Amino acid sequence: MKGKIKAHIKSKSIVNLILSIIVALVMVGRFLRGDYYSVFLCLLTLLLFNIPLFVDKKLHITLPKELEAIILLFIFSAEILGEIGSFYTHIPWWDTMLHTINGFLMAAIGFALIDILNNSPKFHINMSPIFVAFVAFCFSMTVGVVWEFFEFFMDYFTLTDMQKDRMVSDISSVLLNPTGLNDEIVIKGIQSTTVTLADGSTHLIEGGYLDIGIIDTMKDLLVNLIGAVVFSVIGYFYIIGRNKGVFAKKFIPQLKEKETDNNTEKETKNA
Repeated sequence: MKGKIKAHIKSKSIVNLILSIIVALVMVGRFLRGDYYSVFLCLLTLLLFNIPLFVDKKLHITLPKELEAIILLFIFSAEILGEIGSFYTHIPWWDTMLHTINGFLMAAIGFALIDILNNSPKFHINMSPIFVAFVAFCFSMTVGVVWEFFEFFMDYFTLTDMQKDRMVSDISSVLLNPTGLNDEIVIKGIQSTTVTLADGSTHLIEGGYLDIGIIDTMKDLLVNLIGAVVFSVIGYFYIIGRNKGVFAKKFIPQLKEKETDNNTEKETKNA
């Protein structure tokens, strides 16, 4: 048992090991406070930290150390700093940064999947560089859209606030038109909003009108698009100059070359 634990620790990168220790310390602290939701997030983070190891051992795909570090820091920034540390509310651009990185990472994964198939002798396909880059872009945007669906359903059915609300001072809606016509009514310069509850009590919202997530959703998809475009361009030029893209190689997973025992024995005999 001890041997397996030591081997597991050795298989982790330095970044993985350091972040895992930090998460473990945070988890202990939150457990002592009775914050079991944060303990769950810490356990989930530690589980997600094993994704690079799973990809390497089970899928036989090598992740460049730079890409692995970005993935680990992304998970840590989203779960530990963002959720537990409340960076999402304390730092306005935190969510935007993470969604941009997510667009970049998902494009890298989509690109790697197609590029590996493109160069595998088992599959008789030969996609052009522009098509591979386009598929990578579409893969990234699809993941981004699915995530926004998840945020919406969580907010709608469980009353969370994953789609971070924000205040707006101007609104435009056809629902405000008393004639029922499809002509919007515009209200500008809103300073506060009064909400009347079912029991007749009221709640005053200072600062304007509360937008319930649509601006956040569109902003997330926009920056996801930016990240996806950036990597798709990098991937395109990587394929064109396959052995010259030193920068691109730092972010593109590669399929391991499997060496069978028979090949090893033949090489030994020939030697």
